[in-house]
Amino acid sequence: MRSEPEATRRSAGRWIRLVAPAVLAAALVQGATAQEVTLHVDVKLVHVFVNVTDARGALVGGLTREDFAVAEDGRPQRIAIFERQSEMPLSLMLAVDTSGSVRKDMAQEQEAARHFVHALMRPQDQMGLLEFATDVRELTPFTNKVSQIDRGLGQLRGDYATALYDAIYLASQRLGPKDGRKVLVLVSDGGDTVQNTTYAQALEQALRNEVMIYSIIDVPIEASAGRDLGGEHALITLAEQTGGKSFYVSDGGLDKAFAQVSEDLRTQYLLGYYPQHQEPGRIFHRLQVTVPRAAAEAFNIRYRTGYYGDRPAKAN
Repeated sequence: MRSEPEATRRSAGRWIRLVAPAVLAAALVQGATAQEVTLHVDVKLVHVFVNVTDARGALVGGLTREDFAVAEDGRPQRIAIFERQSEMPLSLMLAVDTSGSVRKDMAQEQEAARHFVHALMRPQDQMGLLEFATDVRELTPFTNKVSQIDRGLGQLRGDYATALYDAIYLASQRLGPKDGRKVLVLVSDGGDTVQNTTYAQALEQALRNEVMIYSIIDVPIEASAGRDLGGEHALITLAEQTGGKSFYVSDGGLDKAFAQVSEDLRTQYLLGYYPQHQEPGRIFHRLQVTVPRAAAEAFNIRYRTGYYGDRPAKAN
């Protein structure tokens, strides 16, 4: 005859074995439920920086949240965050072309860039400096010290080829981990002669890392027969696709072009939303920002064309 403690232990052991599957099933259900909740609430806030100009090209201020409408892949979204002239920190990479085709303007580039840096930088901002010719060279890592940028600008040196798309790719990767607004200012004539990176790869990196590109186009030869019109068009399109803007140096010189970039960055609207009803399986999400009353007022609205999700959206 078994002792009572031993019988109790065996009985308890049998009970545990019998109910363990039920407990396990409950745990699995709870885990699945927890996972489902996580998938629904872990939604990325999408930032969209917007510039609005009127028919004359003048920047439009004074708009409110109610003036804007945002859609993602054709689906209306609710604007959760709205700011005018955002005070968000600015992370800016200045990339200067020092190839043979623009080498004659290097001294002017250095001086105009110094004026730009001194006028734009605030304590909360950071700036880095790249030069690109045959290779891409980082002259100054991100810093809020204007003196370090000045020293970097003094180290510009020329070479022959132009690794434009390599510079965009690398600058976008450098800017990617930064918070706030991420801006790449390119000074170039637009010709890429190295051909390590394609236009499509450079644009994708900029969009993936939420980088706005501002192109300052330095035309070395005014006559169309000697200009790289394809390169100029690429710089214009890169700016348009990422929500930035392009400027020609010939329209008032480098100082004016840099001043226009600075003004544009200081007169942005920030719209933020949490995506709703995303289309399953889509990786790139196309954005549409409108000012419904703009039909009568002929506003021009600039913003990035879309963004890449971390992974395809799942069905609800």
